[in-house]
Amino acid sequence: MASSIFNAPCTAPSVKGKNYDGLKPAVHGNLRFNAAKKPSIEGCPKRVFIVRASEKKDGAVKKLGLSDAECEAAVAAGNVPEAPPVRPKPAAPAGTPVVPSLPLSRRPRRNRKSPAFRASFQETSISPANFVYPLFIHEGEEDTPIGAMPGCYRLGWRHGLVEEVAKARDVGVNSIVLFPKVPDALKTSTGDEAYNDNGLVPRAIRLLKDKYPDLVIYTDVALDPYSSDGHDGIVREDGVIMNDETVFQLCKQAVSQVILNGCVHIHNLNQYEVLILEFLRLECQS
Repeated sequence: MASSIFNAPCTAPSVKGKNYDGLKPAVHGNLRFNAAKKPSIEGCPKRVFIVRASEKKDGAVKKLGLSDAECEAAVAAGNVPEAPPVRPKPAAPAGTPVVPSLPLSRRPRRNRKSPAFRASFQETSISPANFVYPLFIHEGEEDTPIGAMPGCYRLGWRHGLVEEVAKARDVGVNSIVLFPKVPDALKTSTGDEAYNDNGLVPRAIRLLKDKYPDLVIYTDVALDPYSSDGHDGIVREDGVIMNDETVFQLCKQAVSQVILNGCVHIHNLNQYEVLILEFLRLECQS
């Protein structure tokens, strides 16, 4: 338990006309101040403040029973306490060539060599707030298992979806992305159901935003859930994807979802994303 000794006058100078005679040191954290009177020197009494870092003993400490002055005198006389032994340098494998050190100004791996160093220097921390929870929804009332994805379910948008979002928020996940399964009867070759303002995804967004206004909802701008061909784009009869016509449909879908939610995830046809965003900008201005 280390301590430091400070000599301070018993009277402090006045500040702005106020006299601070007899001030006592305040207790702060684990610091403890003990005051003891000493004989006056040149007519001014002094006090000795002993500052103790903590009353706890963090481990076994070997005490020699010597005062600070005696320890300093022993060191000055050459009786230096024995230092801990230096760890031997780890041996290299047999046959390792002897080469000069590379002229590297930095060797960053030392910042990764132990959990303590990694915790000190890491720049990125992942928490549940960074996660986006994918949720699959359908028109039914019951949650149904997805055969191709063991452990995953298509959630009923009225009840199962709301309950799953509540569980996610309880553990700190406040962002979701919705993937719908629409009835086959609503699917067409042009995917018109994608921009139906009263479709499955818009209804789910309105329900969740009404219950959790601060929930972050991502939506998937893509035609495959609404296409009778099961494709992300409009397919011509010869099998060619009609890109420009598909982008027009995606723009209408994005506008429909962004008006409700304010955030969309563009999934389809990356080379046309700029056109979609420009379409959104013009629609919002109008």
